[in-house]
Amino acid sequence: MLSRISFPLLPRLALACALLLTAAQSASAQTSELTLEECIKRALDKNFGLKIQGFDTANAAEALALSQADYDPSFFLSANKSVSQADNAATTLVGTRTDNLSTRAGVSQKISTGATVEVSSSLGRNATNNTFATLNPAYSADLTLSVSQPLLKNAGSTVNRAAINRAKIGVNIANLNYKGRVLQTVKDTESAYHNLVYAREQLKVRLLSLDLAEKLRDENQAKKNTGVATDLDVLQSEVGVETARRNVLLAEQSVRDAEDSLLNLIGQFEFGTTLGEVSLPSVAAFNPDFEVSYKLARDNQPDYVAALEALKQLEIDVASAKRNRLPSLDLDGAVGYNTRDSSADRAYDRLPDGDGYAWQVGLSVRVPWGMRSEKARYNTARNTLQREETRVKQIEQNLMVQVRSAVRAVETNLESVSISRKATELSERQYELEKARFDAGLSTSRRVLEAQDDLETARVAELQARVNLRNAVAELNRLDGTSLSLYNIAL
Repeated sequence: MLSRISFPLLPRLALACALLLTAAQSASAQTSELTLEECIKRALDKNFGLKIQGFDTANAAEALALSQADYDPSFFLSANKSVSQADNAATTLVGTRTDNLSTRAGVSQKISTGATVEVSSSLGRNATNNTFATLNPAYSADLTLSVSQPLLKNAGSTVNRAAINRAKIGVNIANLNYKGRVLQTVKDTESAYHNLVYAREQLKVRLLSLDLAEKLRDENQAKKNTGVATDLDVLQSEVGVETARRNVLLAEQSVRDAEDSLLNLIGQFEFGTTLGEVSLPSVAAFNPDFEVSYKLARDNQPDYVAALEALKQLEIDVASAKRNRLPSLDLDGAVGYNTRDSSADRAYDRLPDGDGYAWQVGLSVRVPWGMRSEKARYNTARNTLQREETRVKQIEQNLMVQVRSAVRAVETNLESVSISRKATELSERQYELEKARFDAGLSTSRRVLEAQDDLETARVAELQARVNLRNAVAELNRLDGTSLSLYNIAL
């Protein structure tokens, strides 16, 4: 009989043990501490926004390499073969036939003045059936240096290194944008962490209020049974219990939403992860100073510094457009040796010492009628620069307003924390007094419930003030860039 009963219970016992083990593990994970520093570290490692911004930074570096590639040397090699046969069908003579083969190899490179320098050498072979030819086949070789240099438009390093200089500044801007994204991620993580603390602490307050409401209901029920309380007193206390239970449900929802918001920042599809215990970090006693914070913001705020860097790019565009208002005047020159002999080896060996040489020099000029397009480009570049200078002033003013607001927010919330703490103490004493009056039969359950609601509101308000203070400090740290040193973040 004993074995017959215990055997069907084995699966249930195993399931119960598994559930208890899971609950124990969950409780252990829940009680483990989750610090703000750990959350920030995970956010910097896994945040999607940072990873996306990282690709923009990498592309900026590739753009710099692309602009520098214009000054890499280029090697070239060409070969050409041609055959021609004269038509002499009307005579008995054999038509003249020539067989030519030519190759040329060399290297060319652009330099920062805008010139293109090329060094090349060629070897040619010419064979014919003409018996009067002195050399048959004949080999020709040459070694040539050629230079093409703009003298007015597109001349000078200002124009020709403009793309490289803009790309270098672009790398700085990309790094600043990445820094700004890091600062924003840190601030968002701080806010999400603080909001989770608030949601969980609010849930504790709601649960405490529910416990007080249930005790009051039980006391009213006991007093009703003894004839001291009325049905109305019991009904009021039951409504208070249901109201408190609804507040608990809303608080639990807020906790789950806050956990998802934090996990969205510090993980990738890890919403099933259990977050440990969280607590509000302490705030060091300090008096925020606008002048100090504003100076730090001007030096470190990525958006403002990036705007200043963008001005440098536009100044390069203006300088290039100003130079290119000139007409095109190009100087082309070439000099070289050439030989002709019966073999390729002899032709090459005689290149430095032979009598053959060639040189040429030329100028070409081009003046568009009215130079309207060049003037329009210059005016456009200058207008764009002035527009962005105005925009930078706007950013600077907005930054000043943001810092002023952030400093005031910290100052205000410092006072709010102190005031709300005193309000909570007052509400606690008022509730205790009203509860004592109720126990002595000098008050009603309605007044007790009102005092309880006031106490709950005061506790939540104090908690909100503490969270607001930390969020205000986090925003100030984001603006002046001190979040990086605060959490030892190296970019």
